[in-house]
Amino acid sequence: MKPTQKLHDLRQSLWLDNISREMLDKGVLKKYIDEYSVTGLTSNPTIFDHAIARSHFYDRSILEYSHKGLDGEELFFQLAIEDLRRAADLFLPIYERTFGKDGWVSLEVSPLLAYDAQNTFLEAQRLHQMFQRPNLFIKIPGTKEGLPAIEKSIFQGIPINVTLLFTPQHYLEAAEAYMRGLERRMAEGLPLENAFSVASLFVSRWDKATMNRVGDSLRNQLGIAIAKKTYKAYRDVLESERWKRLAQKKANTQLLLWASTGTKDPQASDILYVKNLVAPDTINTMPEETLLAFADHGQIGEVLPRDGGNADEIIAQYHQQGISVDELGQQLQEEGAESFVNSWNDLLSSLKKKASLLRAF
Repeated sequence: MKPTQKLHDLRQSLWLDNISREMLDKGVLKKYIDEYSVTGLTSNPTIFDHAIARSHFYDRSILEYSHKGLDGEELFFQLAIEDLRRAADLFLPIYERTFGKDGWVSLEVSPLLAYDAQNTFLEAQRLHQMFQRPNLFIKIPGTKEGLPAIEKSIFQGIPINVTLLFTPQHYLEAAEAYMRGLERRMAEGLPLENAFSVASLFVSRWDKATMNRVGDSLRNQLGIAIAKKTYKAYRDVLESERWKRLAQKKANTQLLLWASTGTKDPQASDILYVKNLVAPDTINTMPEETLLAFADHGQIGEVLPRDGGNADEIIAQYHQQGISVDELGQQLQEEGAESFVNSWNDLLSSLKKKASLLRAF
């Protein structure tokens, strides 16, 4: 049995953290679905920037939309939605078979809105309506300003992937926003089974930020420790009386998703954040090279312990090295939001240059 199928059988979903028109046109995504048990997909501005800037697969569409007067964000969302609709259609049988637990694609609102709650909600609403498929998550960052937009979106029945979570507290705030949205639906007599969400915890960036600040014995351990501690918080939420009341009304679990699972340290295993983050009722979204590596020589470690295992012990050792997890977690979230803005600007710049070149011929 393939390692990817083993993970699937342990009730962990494998999603691909990548998309490109080339991948769709050549049948690569369908192959991953059929052969590697891939059941969903995530995207971000960096992924689309690489896909558009480094290929000619978008040239015809860029020229066509450019002649119609589209540019900037409007042009990008047209291109992205074309790709993601095709991917969503490939995943639709999975979505229907699992009653919405799996089979999703994700599209991010403009990162420029990360600290603007009202416009984030309005953009989520616009993209959701524009997509015209049931299995699209709109990605909203779990920043202080993003949380009200998440709650309001859930209340309105917009599926949300809460992104840029780094700490257990960030996760709990995302879970709180989700439950408040569900409770508002319940108060209005709206069905809870029509609301969906995942909460995306970024893992590898912890280790990238600390790899040169600790000795070899601690290297590449913090991200997994944070994930273990967050998994405990996740199980606590699902066993709370508050959640049980919502579940009795057919509310869908806000699944915990491991994001940023590509290994950053060249000295570490290329499947570090796959084999060490096995847990039922979670999702691991991984870069294409990580998926291929795991399919080739994947190993499955122990299932994450319900109680967080040695997470507190590992985190305490980092504290002894002068690393405050709370401060670093907030820093990573802010840096993540800033990096997405930079990627967004790069993406729009690439689109503008490519459109100009194409029109010149």
